[in-house]
Amino acid sequence: MINRFQSDTALLLIDVQKGVNDLPHWGGASGRRNNPEAELKMAALLDGWRELAFPIVFTKHNSRQKVSPLKDVLPGGDFIEPLQPLPGELVVSKDVNSAFIGTNLELELRRRAVSRLVVVGFFTNFCVETTVRMAGNMGFDTYLAHDCCATTNRFDLDGRDHDPEDVHRLSVASMHGEFCTALSHDDILGLLTSDANDLVRVQSNE
Repeated sequence: MINRFQSDTALLLIDVQKGVNDLPHWGGASGRRNNPEAELKMAALLDGWRELAFPIVFTKHNSRQKVSPLKDVLPGGDFIEPLQPLPGELVVSKDVNSAFIGTNLELELRRRAVSRLVVVGFFTNFCVETTVRMAGNMGFDTYLAHDCCATTNRFDLDGRDHDPEDVHRLSVASMHGEFCTALSHDDILGLLTSDANDLVRVQSNE
């Protein structure tokens, strides 16, 4: 069983910025991403959290790399329209993959008595995975909304172009059961109102 989410559960939206959809930058000439419905599903969770006035945190990536579209001074640094923070919602600026490195994220979560995290955003195998791994290690009861995340194709050392859905699935598989419990956004929405007797928490790296 997984107990229902309450006011100790924060929704953490990772880098929901326009620059994530600059696909040639991330995946080359064949650049493409998976899960085109990720933004709509994230918006559904965001609405659920706002309705209950549960904690909401956004990260905003301001890259150290000169050529990155994820920079405050570029249009790509802006939040995607359906996923913009409202006044009073915490926005954490970061410049590396983990939302906990060089930021006040942990301090702000502890101040809000947050002990459980639901993580969504971009990219599954980069900033989402790095943040989830650290959250699990830091003792947060961590949940990944796997269908509220997306990534792009990646080239391996031999030059093979790996499909973004494969990259995404392998990343989720690496996190689930070790650093977090991966759930669908429908399951997470259900946990906003009641316990889930049919679901199992599998986070083990604690």
